[in-house]
Amino acid sequence: MPFQLPDLPYAHDALAPYMSRETLEYHHDKHHKAYVDNGNKLLEGSGLENKSLEEVVKASFGKNAGLFNNAGQHYNHIHFWKWMKPNGGGDRIPGKLKAKIDSDLGGVAKMKEDFAQAGVTQFGSGWAWIAVKDGKLIISKTPNGELVSKTCDGKQAGSFRCRPGFSAT
Repeated sequence: MPFQLPDLPYAHDALAPYMSRETLEYHHDKHHKAYVDNGNKLLEGSGLENKSLEEVVKASFGKNAGLFNNAGQHYNHIHFWKWMKPNGGGDRIPGKLKAKIDSDLGGVAKMKEDFAQAGVTQFGSGWAWIAVKDGKLIISKTPNGELVSKTCDGKQAGSFRCRPGFSAT
């Protein structure tokens, strides 16, 4: 089924001052839209036209790099928009999650520092992630449209348990 650019769940200026109207307009309306448009072109004739986005990502991995990257980037961005919200963030973290951050990542301040470092050191396009591997929280990064499942279980596009947190593009 063709990819569709979802509407943002908030206004373009709702995340200021952390993300400006201009940044959201560019990143969503142009950047994400390009993955949708290019993915739809590459989807044509692939035999995957009637598959879900997750099925396209899984089936194209290792077989059709262009389709995989555009589908993976589209998948990652869909979730990226949902995890941000006006007046969100900060250090208001549920108790169990905060305890895991403290034990696995050295506390909230260190987690934020290490997460930001993963993002800024990702060369070119890619993602920084907080994920679960072997029952522990980890911070990692992947290039282009790759999914964190590679980091989590070694099976790129084989698991959708883990989710992206930051786009380095």
